[in-house]
Amino acid sequence: MDQLGRFALLLGVILATYGMVAAAVGARTRRPALVDSARRTSFVLLACVLTANVAMVIALLQNDFAIRYVAENSSLETPVFFKVLSLWAADDGSLLLWNLILSGYITAVALRFRKYRPVTFPYALAVLNAVQIFYLILVNGPSRPFQTLANPPADGVGPPALLQNHPLMAVHPPFLYLGFIGFTVPFAFGIAGLLVGGGSDHWAALTRRWTLMVWCFLSVGLLLGALWSYSVLGWGGYWAWDPVENVALLPWLVSTAFLHSVMLQERRGIARLWNVVLVIGAFALTTFGTFLTRGAVLSSVHTFSQTGVGPAYLGFLALVLVVGFGLVAWRLPTLRSPAKIDSAISREAAFVGNNVLLLVVTGIILLGTTFPLVVEAITNRQVTVGGPYFQQSLAPVFLLLLILVAGAPLLPWRVANKTSALRRLRLPGAVGGVTVIVLALAGIRDVYAIAGFALAAAVAVGNGAEIATGLMAARRGVDRSWWTALRNGRRRYAGLAVHIGLAIVVVGIAWSSTFALQTEVTLKQGQSTVFAGYTLRYTALRNVKEPQRQVLTTQVAVTDSAGTRLGPLHPSLNLYPSNSEPIGTPSIRHGVFKDLYSSVIGLEQNGKSATFRFFVNPGVTWIWVGGAIMVLFGLLAALPARRRRKGSDSADTTKPADDSRPLVETGAN
Repeated sequence: MDQLGRFALLLGVILATYGMVAAAVGARTRRPALVDSARRTSFVLLACVLTANVAMVIALLQNDFAIRYVAENSSLETPVFFKVLSLWAADDGSLLLWNLILSGYITAVALRFRKYRPVTFPYALAVLNAVQIFYLILVNGPSRPFQTLANPPADGVGPPALLQNHPLMAVHPPFLYLGFIGFTVPFAFGIAGLLVGGGSDHWAALTRRWTLMVWCFLSVGLLLGALWSYSVLGWGGYWAWDPVENVALLPWLVSTAFLHSVMLQERRGIARLWNVVLVIGAFALTTFGTFLTRGAVLSSVHTFSQTGVGPAYLGFLALVLVVGFGLVAWRLPTLRSPAKIDSAISREAAFVGNNVLLLVVTGIILLGTTFPLVVEAITNRQVTVGGPYFQQSLAPVFLLLLILVAGAPLLPWRVANKTSALRRLRLPGAVGGVTVIVLALAGIRDVYAIAGFALAAAVAVGNGAEIATGLMAARRGVDRSWWTALRNGRRRYAGLAVHIGLAIVVVGIAWSSTFALQTEVTLKQGQSTVFAGYTLRYTALRNVKEPQRQVLTTQVAVTDSAGTRLGPLHPSLNLYPSNSEPIGTPSIRHGVFKDLYSSVIGLEQNGKSATFRFFVNPGVTWIWVGGAIMVLFGLLAALPARRRRKGSDSADTTKPADDSRPLVETGAN
């Protein structure tokens, strides 16, 4: 398996190099056959990288401890499920998966443009292959996943404890990778648009759907990461402003800005420069985040502790910034938009404000994440930037963003009649005002919580009303049915539904942050405590020996304020041979309005006494519900438009379906 893996990776470098050169030369010399050869090479490249990944999985399943990676990240006792997950247990293996996903994206682009070939396609294919070359060089050089040992051990160390402590690790990292790596596609087409020159508008329309899909993948990754933190780490929360969490959030924010401003470029020809800067920035942020997590710069439960690829990532990041913004400077005269924003009270102005605020949020998070690193590099002193900095500095900006999310969809394009615009904003404004009054009368005094609830209500009502108004107008017009109206306006209505999902997430965050309760108590077996209306009694300890770990599971009987006995909680401590400290697993009783959350943090006297943390977390369920709504309707908006058969009076099926209107490609230099 090690020989097969090494050969496949080496062949992959050769194929990616050929693909890059053939695509670039074919575009430059106008030789379509050479470009098509590069396109077909992407399928062979995918097969090579897939072979390397399969070879590693087989080695893990067969306990081939002659391979260093297998010896360090698997063991005889590791269950099959977690052996497969060991592929991304450490940096060397995760780079195999990274290369596989990247080659998958290249293949998807090659398939999408197998017939329709925009002038930006060959250059984009060359850029995609260039990025692939970098990551393949990593696994052939600084990182060697198939390196063998002269004296193989009889048994391996086993995967990291956190990897095998919850099945969410089967999906959380892959979705994050799908999101991070996916930004290579819009970046490649952005660079291609700069190289071509005349395709500067076209590349944005081509990549809008790609960016939206990647945004959905990264949203799922962030959501699963929050759920993993909540369900596994036992601290009672879902977002700790950990630096690695932060760097995953940064490209999500920038891509959200792009998805809004690309509509300005499509509709009005505005924000050409802005959009190309955003896609370069999003890709640079993914590279920067990868450097922090893989370059042994940060210390976190999310990072890889042993890696030698840090300098390579730093050099690649510098190359991305120099090439990307160098091309922007070169094409600056052609990127200036002839159109202007006609009115401050218009959807264009609201989108620009939305972009500015999203970048302010990005800057605040980036500053808080990198400040300790800069201080340590300069003064050799360690400082920390914790949750209070992020919460206090970001809360006002997020509230301003919610105002725009509530009002922007209700504003018309171009010049707006002030009286008409204010009339359309009355409903969400009134709902927000009533919410403030009701919450104040209910005794809530937290200003940010009141503002968050009120603006979330305004967002939900404003966007919901816009959906209802559009559907009713469609029924009175040509469509005559809600279903036809929904199908024809799918992209717009799905976007409005994403805003409603965001409002639900905001409610869950404000609710859980403001009204959560917690206590820490030590109980002997048979002893009980009263907390938040619940009677909690420590009843038993069960010791279970599993193949890869020892599990110490406590049982806590739960009785509510009415005296009704509820199902017991079972928080546990897990002991892994490869880990010196026990890893806790919380037990959560999920509810529509609140969760009863328990974790055990210590056992004394052979389990006759235990120390517990109990939490009552209201509204957390609605974070997952709102996030799921955002992702589902984001995917709905990203689906391609249905192509009609030839002979109908619709657009020709040979035209691209990546935009809501036909695209014209001039090919001018």
